Amino acid sequence: MLKSLLFVGLGGGIGSIFRYLTSFYIARYVPAKFPLATFTANILGCFLIGLLFGYFEKNNVVNSDMKLLFVTGFCGGYTTFSTFGYENISLFQSNNSLLAFAYIGASLIFGLLAVWLGLFLAK
Repeated sequence: MLKSLLFVGLGGGIGSIFRYLTSFYIARYVPAKFPLATFTANILGCFLIGLLFGYFEKNNVVNSDMKLLFVTGFCGGYTTFSTFGYENISLFQSNNSLLAFAYIGASLIFGLLAVWLGLFLAK
C-alpha cells in the first residue's frame, strides 16, 4: 500500500506542477476572458489519459505501478476531468449510455450546486 501511495503521490505532484505551468503560460501569453487555461488542461488531460490507456491496452501493460504513477497520479494531479472523460467513454463502450448521460448530468448539476453551496456557506 505504501508503494502505491508513493507512486500516486509522485505522479500527482508532477501533474500538479504541470497544471500550474499550463495555467501560468496560457494566462501569460494568451490573455482571454474564456477560462482557456482550465479548458486546455482538461482537454490535454483527456487526451493524455486516452493515450496512456490506449498504450497500456495495446502493449498489454498490466503493471499497476505504471498506471498508478501516470494515470491516477499524473493525470489526477493535472486534472480529474480526464478521469471523468475516460469513465464516461467506458460507460458508452459498454452500452451503458443512459448511465453515462446520468453521470454527466449529475456531475454538472451537483458540481455547480456544490460550488454555489460552498460559496454561500463561506459568506
